[in-house]
Amino acid sequence: MNVTTISKFRKNSKSYFDQVIENQDTLLITRNDGQTLVLITLEDFNSKAETDYLNSSKANKEHLERSIAHAKAGKVKRHKLIEA
Repeated sequence: MNVTTISKFRKNSKSYFDQVIENQDTLLITRNDGQTLVLITLEDFNSKAETDYLNSSKANKEHLERSIAHAKAGKVKRHKLIEA
């Protein structure tokens, strides 16, 4: 994660965009009023949004955690894929 000021970002926006894209990095941009903005790729944003959605229901989150624990413990079954 990198941090820059809004002034530096304005002067070098293309290089900051390239850095975020090429390194799958996060850039924090601080404004003069103390507020901070976050620059990430759309892919990273969508991934975080999907994770938030999957964890938004307590029941679904618990089900996912159990499934992950079973997979890590080797308690999985192989199934053939059904062609549609």
